[in-house]
Amino acid sequence: MKHPEHHFFSMTPETLTDWCLERGLPKFRAKQILEWVYLMGVVDPMQMSNLSNQDRQTLHNEMAFLSGPTVAHQLATDGTQKLLIEWSDGATDAREAGVDHESRLPILGQEMPYSDTTRQTECVMIPAPDSDRRTACISSQVGCPVGCKFCATGIGGLDGNLSAGRIVEQIWRLNQLEGVGRISNVVFMGMGEPLANFRPVVDAVRTIAAPWGMGIGARKITISTVGMHKAIEKLADELELPVTLALSLHAPNDTLRRELIPWAEFTSIIDLKAACKKWFNKTGREITLEYILLGGVNDQSQHAIELAKVCKDLRANVNLIRYNEVKGLSFARPSTDDVHRFQYLLREAGVNCHIRASRGRDIAAACGQLRHEHASA
Repeated sequence: MKHPEHHFFSMTPETLTDWCLERGLPKFRAKQILEWVYLMGVVDPMQMSNLSNQDRQTLHNEMAFLSGPTVAHQLATDGTQKLLIEWSDGATDAREAGVDHESRLPILGQEMPYSDTTRQTECVMIPAPDSDRRTACISSQVGCPVGCKFCATGIGGLDGNLSAGRIVEQIWRLNQLEGVGRISNVVFMGMGEPLANFRPVVDAVRTIAAPWGMGIGARKITISTVGMHKAIEKLADELELPVTLALSLHAPNDTLRRELIPWAEFTSIIDLKAACKKWFNKTGREITLEYILLGGVNDQSQHAIELAKVCKDLRANVNLIRYNEVKGLSFARPSTDDVHRFQYLLREAGVNCHIRASRGRDIAAACGQLRHEHASA
């Protein structure tokens, strides 16, 4: 069976209206369909009761809603839930996935064709204790091209990018989990480097924030990047929404950072700080610096002192993240004493600093643990 060419979650009210008119559906159908999907959670056209039978059949035949099955669903002891989604015709070929493979640098703004291969990605719903906050941690790529030495996602490299629709679809699926309630926050901290899939990520953010779409306020959306300074500057210029920018720093100096993050070879902390300052001046939004503490590697007192100097003239807050173990990697989770000492030194230097709780570790859903799988032949 041929997969429909058009994917609902990639559509805007304007493009959906055009799609309806081209097929003889009345103009107001677009608004009705958007309400069925985003407000009522219905993606089966045959259940859209205020549409005519003929219009339901047209939707059924010519519009894709869900792009493939959920092949695994895991529940952690802390209430975190993880989905493994299979995307058929949903990822780009790795050779065209927005990366210059000579330099390994991303190519911004490149249009990428889809391949016929089947790929899988994970996304996570993280509930907050004693709160209605429900955070969707979503993926923007199949795998990751960055290859951070401590991260499970990059072990298999990059298989391709996800379209804007497939990014949004992850949130819709997480919204449907029984007993979860509505997703209130979104973080682009799943699989992939969001700014290496620039245009689909920006388009997805607009749909997530739109009143006609997911209706999640822009201030509750976080885009996490490993640090591509030109892409950060481009995002500041193009994205008019006040989202939060999170920079995955993970080291206080370029030498150590380049040992841990291969793509850090192509930038510097000075360049990143300049891009972050531009972001703040443009948006008025503070930067979040993400810092994974690796036992005996980047968690010593001298590292905290260096990091405080990085933060000195930057409007930023620091999230400290205990390393979450990945099978096959030699890094260790730091001791509680080392983590608290690191935080103490930063706070003594005047840095706004918090320790982020690890959620979903028992189902490998915590930061740095998501993997991509190839479907069985």
